Amino acid sequence: MTRSYDYEGFMLDISVESDISIGPNRREPTRPGYVAIVRIFQAASTVAVFSPLRFGEASGRPFATEADALIGGYSAACKLVDDLFCHDRH
Repeated sequence: MTRSYDYEGFMLDISVESDISIGPNRREPTRPGYVAIVRIFQAASTVAVFSPLRFGEASGRPFATEADALIGGYSAACKLVDDLFCHDRH
């Protein structure tokens, strides 16, 4: 699943990938989950501002659903744009 959003003059590409983490005993995988892959572009550019970033939940675990990963990735991308590029506007 991939979605693109316009935000503050940037294009946010958020994709969701499945992720199976290995548990502490390294024998059994923990519950399957999803990670958000975030790419941020300036609106007129085809080159990303930085390398793709992977996001999971705050605790370091994957998101439980694709929808959670998509929303989490979008929120993280907006925060990055706000913090790195829009600090003069707020």
